[in-house]
Amino acid sequence: METTATHHADMHRDDTAAKLGMWLFIFTEILLFGGMFIVYSVYRFKNPVAFHLAHEELSIPMGFINTVILLVSSATVAVSISAMQNSDKKKTVIMLAITLLLALTFLVNKYFEWGAKFEHGMYPGSELMTNLSHGDMLFFSLYFFMTGLHAIHIIVGMILLGVSLYKVQKGLVDSTRYALLENSGLYWHLVDLIWIFLFPLFYLIH
Repeated sequence: METTATHHADMHRDDTAAKLGMWLFIFTEILLFGGMFIVYSVYRFKNPVAFHLAHEELSIPMGFINTVILLVSSATVAVSISAMQNSDKKKTVIMLAITLLLALTFLVNKYFEWGAKFEHGMYPGSELMTNLSHGDMLFFSLYFFMTGLHAIHIIVGMILLGVSLYKVQKGLVDSTRYALLENSGLYWHLVDLIWIFLFPLFYLIH
C-alpha cells in the first residue's frame, strides 16, 4: 500500500515537473517570436509604403483559411484532453486524428502558397529578391523566415500529437496519466497563438 502511494506521488511530481518544463519552454518561444514581432513592427514603421505594397502580394483568403484550420484544431485538441480526463479513449483518438489531419491541411496550404512564390522566382536568395527595393526585401525576408519557423513548429507539434495518439492507443496514456497529451495540447495552443499574430501582421494590416 505504501509502495503504491509512493508510486502515485512520484508520478504526480513527474507530471508537475513536465508541465512546468513545458510552460518554461513556451515562455522562451513567446520571447523568441515576440522579439521577431518587434523587429517586424520597427521595419514596418520605417518602410510603410513598401510593406503595404508587398503585403498585397499575399493571399488573404489562403491566410484566413489557415487561421480557421488552426482555430478548429485548437478546439479538437482541447476536446481530446477533456475526453481523456473522462476516460473516453475512442473520442480522444478521434479528436487527435482530426487535429493531425487539420495540421497536415495547414502545411499543404502553406506549401501551395509558398510554391506560387517560388514559381515566380520569389524566395530567399533569388535574383528577384535581391532586385527588390529595400523595404520589399525586408518584408518578404521576414515573411519567409517567420512563417517558415512557424511551419517547423507545426511539424514539431504534429510529432508530439502523433506520439500522444500512439500512446493513447497503446494504453500508455490514460485518465490517470495524461501529462504528455496535456503538454502536447499546450504546445499546440502556442503554435495556434503565434499564427493568430502572424496572420494580421502579414496579411491584413495595411
